[in-house]
Amino acid sequence: MPELPEVETVARGLRRVILGRRIVSVSLGKTDFIDDPAALEEHLPGRQIEAVERYGKFMLLRLSAAASAGRIPSNGDAVPASLLVHLGMTGQIAPSPAEQPREKHTHVCLLLDDGRELRYVDARRFGRIAYLTEAPLAEELLGFGADPLEVSTEEFASRIRGRRARIKALLLDQSVLRGVGNIYADESLWRAKIHPARLGGRLNAKQAETLRRVLQEILQKAIVMRGSSISDFLDAEGEPGEYQRHHRAYGREGKGCYRCKATIRRGIVAGRSSYFCPKCQPAPRGFAVLPLPRAKRKRDN
Repeated sequence: MPELPEVETVARGLRRVILGRRIVSVSLGKTDFIDDPAALEEHLPGRQIEAVERYGKFMLLRLSAAASAGRIPSNGDAVPASLLVHLGMTGQIAPSPAEQPREKHTHVCLLLDDGRELRYVDARRFGRIAYLTEAPLAEELLGFGADPLEVSTEEFASRIRGRRARIKALLLDQSVLRGVGNIYADESLWRAKIHPARLGGRLNAKQAETLRRVLQEILQKAIVMRGSSISDFLDAEGEPGEYQRHHRAYGREGKGCYRCKATIRRGIVAGRSSYFCPKCQPAPRGFAVLPLPRAKRKRDN
């Protein structure tokens, strides 16, 4: 599932190519992942895309009030609104020439005033699209935590050290930090030499600050490298990211640690596979390490 760097990459790409464009019409395929499909068809035509932002793992297409030419706007069209987009596990959103044949699993097409279509493609439809005006959007975003790229030392420490949950669970909890997922949680914990099953409340101030710093460094570097393409992720130009070449823990079960050469192992924390070095990241007492699959028992550096 795309995390903060991947969503930021897509948002920046869209910002370059669709900002200022006006939506002419809407065409929908399957709609089970759309909050209110009729709202898209009714309220999007005539609106200009004024901004493309990332909020955690979501994208927000900020829309103007609808142009009134050719029709009488309804009350809902007279105010700015936003299109909230979550890519789910396999979602992709990018502009294409309207005359270009649509890919299979293309479920949303927004015809723009320059003759292109902004197309949302999602084979598994685990994403989400919602049309929201100002008040419902504010309520939607209320439960999200701090942006990890902007969080201060003091706020990060209070959100992490003030909780008894495991640190990996806290990093994944979108009400604590918005945008971090499994990949960048494992990568930052490896860099900080903190086991994913450690309790947040057991970290000292120095460990918390180290974790904040390396998390920000990793996220920023991943953004520069257009994110990690593990299976399906492509940016707004249809290109894969490159940060997966720099993973030091995630997905490296059975391979040698880049620091100490011990074998990277895997365990379950917060219901998710978690990759760590048993030497650099000592486990708390009682933590169960999963046995290495037979094919990975021979270390592969």
